[in-house]
Amino acid sequence: MKPLILVLNGPNLNMLGTREPGQYGHETLADLGQRCAVAAQTHGLEIEFRQTNHEGELIDWIHAARARCAGILINPGAWTHTSVAIRDALVASELPVIEVHLSNVHKREPFRHVSFVSSIAVGVICGLGSQGYRMALSYFGELFKEQAA
Repeated sequence: MKPLILVLNGPNLNMLGTREPGQYGHETLADLGQRCAVAAQTHGLEIEFRQTNHEGELIDWIHAARARCAGILINPGAWTHTSVAIRDALVASELPVIEVHLSNVHKREPFRHVSFVSSIAVGVICGLGSQGYRMALSYFGELFKEQAA
């Protein structure tokens, strides 16, 4: 059975492709999901790719992941800078977490420089567009290959 990675996307990421294309590009969320599915398969993983604009729903997904997933790849969107509840849910999952952002948050407004997730994540990837998601999935693939050896 392949390790299952929960790929979570926070608020407004459903608007990819139309929202600030200069910042986020023209790729849609569906395009991103397809690229992640291919990358997961390449690295011996299964994924569940989800997006929500509702914080409680994201937290429920994180709670459920504890019993059935091997890791979480998360782009919390704006909740990166505001949600202690998401941070606490990620800690409670006891799963490895990788935080990903399409844009380089450190080149943006100062409030985006603070992340409640980074300190509990295995790693953080920002500014590389959708390639960041594929890099995170590559990391998870290698991690679980090493653990199986």
